[in-house]
Amino acid sequence: MQQKPTLLVLAAGMGSRFGGVKQISKLGPHGETIIDYSVYDALQAGFGKVVFVIRRSIEEDFKEVILNKYKGKADVDYVLQELDALPQGFRCPEGRTKPWGTAHAILMAKEKVDSFFAVINGDDYYGRHAFQTMADYLRSLSLEKDGDKYSMVAYRLENTLSDHGSVSRGICQMDAQGLLTGVKEHTHIERKEGKIVHTNDDASTVLLSPDDLTSMNFWGFHPSLFAHLERMFTEFLQANLQNLKAECYIPQVVDTLIKAGEARVKVLKTDAEWFGITYQEDSQGVSEAFRRLHAAGVYPERLW
Repeated sequence: MQQKPTLLVLAAGMGSRFGGVKQISKLGPHGETIIDYSVYDALQAGFGKVVFVIRRSIEEDFKEVILNKYKGKADVDYVLQELDALPQGFRCPEGRTKPWGTAHAILMAKEKVDSFFAVINGDDYYGRHAFQTMADYLRSLSLEKDGDKYSMVAYRLENTLSDHGSVSRGICQMDAQGLLTGVKEHTHIERKEGKIVHTNDDASTVLLSPDDLTSMNFWGFHPSLFAHLERMFTEFLQANLQNLKAECYIPQVVDTLIKAGEARVKVLKTDAEWFGITYQEDSQGVSEAFRRLHAAGVYPERLW
């Protein structure tokens, strides 16, 4: 029988005791966090295990506040992302305080993941349809035969904007088979007079389509990714070790693998609405959206 996929949640950005941090802000009608909805949706969609990537400084708080909530209800584990968790021969430079990036975060879970797996941000709401779409696709693959088949859930641009300011989004570029060929980054995207526009550095504007597909960092991977990450993160350190702000991001890794012919990334479309807290003013709208979802029966009165 096909092994159930794993969900990997990147949550190392949580602060100690979780004060004022987006991932654990109580946004649902009974104090639910965005993470609560992601875990619930993933389990309903057929994911078998959830692994969190956190930092050592919040480990005890995380076990108390997050893990205990799911005890007996979900197979949940965690790994630590620390600055000194580097390949042999490398040492964290003095003065480095910034994490090494999302590629490094995923690499930390190597020993915990042996199935197809999805990766999400801990502070984003992706929607049940997105989790179901990803789970269905991952379950259709074979660990033995599909080592180069990766995937990404893509959202309609219109469903990812904020009402309170501009956002940055990566617009997907695809071939005729629906495989990702690249992601073009756009900054300063916002609604103006009923249209979606991107403002360039020279103040010129470009009109974007509401149906443009955008990446919100919801990826699906074969565990072969870990070998690629080990190699590419080592190469990254060789070139950037002394750059205290350099980070190794998973979209860069995926783009490199696509261009080298080492991975094929299927773009999975969803009409789900993405929720995130880009601005503090977004919190009220997200809370209202969760209330509507509960009222519509998408979620039970209490998740856990």
